[in-house]
Amino acid sequence: MKPGLRVLAAAGMALLAAMTATGAAWAQKSGGVLRPHALDSPPSLSMHEEVDANPARAAMGIFNNLVMFDQHAKQNSMQSVIPDLATAWSWSEEGTQLTFLLREGVTWHDGKPFTAKDVKCTWDLLTGQSSEKLRLNPRKSWYRNLKEVTINGDYEVTFHLLRPQPAFIALLASGFSVVYPCHVAPNEMRQHPIGTGPFKFVEFKPNERITLARNPNYWKPGRPYLDGVELPIIREVSTANLAFITGKLDWIATTIPLLKNVRSQAPEAICEVTAGGISRNLVINRDAPPFDNPEMRRAMALSLDRKSFIDIISEGRGDIGGAMQPLPEGVWGMPPDVQRTLPGYDPDVQKNRSEARAIMQKLGYGPDNRAGAQGVDAQHPAVSRSGGDPDRPAEGCVYRRRPRNRRDGPLVPQNVSQRLQARPQSHWRRRRRSRPAILRELCLWFAAQLHRLLQFRTRKAVRPAIG
Repeated sequence: MKPGLRVLAAAGMALLAAMTATGAAWAQKSGGVLRPHALDSPPSLSMHEEVDANPARAAMGIFNNLVMFDQHAKQNSMQSVIPDLATAWSWSEEGTQLTFLLREGVTWHDGKPFTAKDVKCTWDLLTGQSSEKLRLNPRKSWYRNLKEVTINGDYEVTFHLLRPQPAFIALLASGFSVVYPCHVAPNEMRQHPIGTGPFKFVEFKPNERITLARNPNYWKPGRPYLDGVELPIIREVSTANLAFITGKLDWIATTIPLLKNVRSQAPEAICEVTAGGISRNLVINRDAPPFDNPEMRRAMALSLDRKSFIDIISEGRGDIGGAMQPLPEGVWGMPPDVQRTLPGYDPDVQKNRSEARAIMQKLGYGPDNRAGAQGVDAQHPAVSRSGGDPDRPAEGCVYRRRPRNRRDGPLVPQNVSQRLQARPQSHWRRRRRSRPAILRELCLWFAAQLHRLLQFRTRKAVRPAIG
């Protein structure tokens, strides 16, 4: 794998493992533009204001962290944390102070020097202690144990915690924990982000593409190897698959059912099914009857056949993990013998459902008095889906030759939801499509239909002509 790609791949894509398998034939070559698939058009490129991974996949290469997870290690762990903008770190004897020594000679993309002041400004912004404010702050809760950040000169910074938290450094190594410049206002970072990373922001055309270019003054000598990264934005999975098959994309995330078609149409592609960090959840509004009763919620948990959901969604290629990513991929996953003791996690589904029926009868429900969520205020739904795009497990394909979007119902009352989610203006920008984007997707859709028609009639004879 090209070392210059490691920051981009840290966004959680299946790109890392797939590219590692390509061998060293092109590992030392420089140049070229990588074209990974962008699953959706993000409202902005503000790493600290956006919630999901779409902005991170695009903007990760613009920034650096203080520390990061080693991108050559397939599994993140406390042992795989390595330096980035920090050169070393140490804990105080009480375990409440974490001090970093910072790298000298690093500059922002606009030429200004990186110092400890930028680190303090970033975490003051995240904890709400700054005069500047984020429009949204989805990861503020990460730092409830952070009392303050102090600096000692230009290249030393200390995080002061309220109580010992050994795993705090894992939060700093997360792909979302990038360092912002102190001299750039947060609102400017939404549409023209400035970082210290290997790639510089060039252009963001909503619903079309995001373009990054090589940073010639990157602080790692000889990096990055790529000339740039261009992320075409294609919402439809089938359209993205066709673009990948025809060579318009270098990486895609697809579904397991569609993976078979990709492999048959692009045999030179490298495809891998990897463990993901997105869970499939059925979220209950415990303030809405009848789910305001904890025994009712317990009966519902007991009635679910989780193995069947896995078989349907991912053809059996999934694990039951509970609240944490399951072992062995999840370092902090729950042991199976402990997991089976949780309501509904015993593999004996019939036994679980018998217990659920007993609970329902105790609550007064039965064939003549069925439970339901009818009559619940539409602004206070009782049940909603959650957990990202349910049709997109973590499968990735990448070509050897070159180095999600279903909307769920509101989970909270509407007046609260509007404060937690993007504002109407951002929501409108997210959905609005420009004319070139519409034409491109229409052309790709038409080509996909023609491809299927021809393939159905004379598969082997026509396929070379299509190519």
